[in-house]
Amino acid sequence: MLPSPAIAANSVTWQELPASSGEYRKAIAVQDWHFPEDFGSHNDYQTEWWYYTGNLETDEGRPFGFQLTFFRQAISPTVAAESTRSGWRTNQIYSAHFTVSDIEGEGFYPDERFSRNVIGLAGAEATPYRVWLNDWSATELEAGVVRLQAQSEDVAIDLTVQQTRPPVLQGDRGLSVKGLEPGNASYYYSLVQQPTTGTITVKGESFAVRGKTWKDHEYSTSALTAGTVGWDWFSIELDDGSALMLYQLRHEDGTPEVTSAGTFVSPSGETTHLTPDDWTINVLNTWKSPRSKAAYPAQWQIHIPRLKLVLEGRSLLSDQELNTSTATYWEGATAFKGTIQDQPIQGEGYVELTGYATRLDSLLSASTP
Repeated sequence: MLPSPAIAANSVTWQELPASSGEYRKAIAVQDWHFPEDFGSHNDYQTEWWYYTGNLETDEGRPFGFQLTFFRQAISPTVAAESTRSGWRTNQIYSAHFTVSDIEGEGFYPDERFSRNVIGLAGAEATPYRVWLNDWSATELEAGVVRLQAQSEDVAIDLTVQQTRPPVLQGDRGLSVKGLEPGNASYYYSLVQQPTTGTITVKGESFAVRGKTWKDHEYSTSALTAGTVGWDWFSIELDDGSALMLYQLRHEDGTPEVTSAGTFVSPSGETTHLTPDDWTINVLNTWKSPRSKAAYPAQWQIHIPRLKLVLEGRSLLSDQELNTSTATYWEGATAFKGTIQDQPIQGEGYVELTGYATRLDSLLSASTP
């Protein structure tokens, strides 16, 4: 039986900025990064998210995937002066997406929540690091160790994630350009190859699991360029300790935006930044959603001659479509195998596919990858 969507698509949009309210900051130039401070929130930018995905398994090899993402959206650049009259007034709104993919059980369990950055309901802090929305949270236990907790009616996670490498700065030293317009960019880093242990609970049955988690953190004030309907985003953690991120922004005719980009991280941590000229992505198979009727890629071949890397990937569970209040999209656990430098390699990851069911250039300040 197909799982029910987390929430019906209600076309939630964010209000436009009044001309008299000042301006949000934009990602214009390369900045100096300061950790752990930059693990926290950047409220003077309009949009921000902290994104965790993981591929886990039991000792017996039963596979699971999970996603836990916290979004911050400013609805004005500043808090109104009368905010002191009410503890409920804020210009920062938080939302979160939580999914578990039970590969063997063929179950996909999505959920979504909203709250505001007041009286402890939701927020983000840098020292100690914590991002939360009600009882969904990413909480620092000690330096470099984070506990992820979330639960819905049918599933729950309680995981410990260990940072073993410094942040990978995406794009030009962390400035990730998404369009040719000035300021159409984000500040973006990733934490890759993070060992993860804990439990996943599905319909009352708990499983001890281990594996790896990928974290992305981005903040910006930007929107998709008109005519760019969505993106295909790949995060792949390979068994030799390397990692690959690619995002391919798609025009209406399916061609990639020239500002699409990627990063390959070697086992020793060296980074190679990639442009669309460095890769080809061929779709080998698709899956059609019985709900949205969108046809999503479900199998790929990625070829990066510059790295002598060839990977073939497939979704581990066909139906990993989220029907959220803002957009309908596919995001789920995937597996990859192929060769690098003519040597066999395999790995796991997550793929996010947007713009197939809902055009994202029509959404104000769409959250680009």
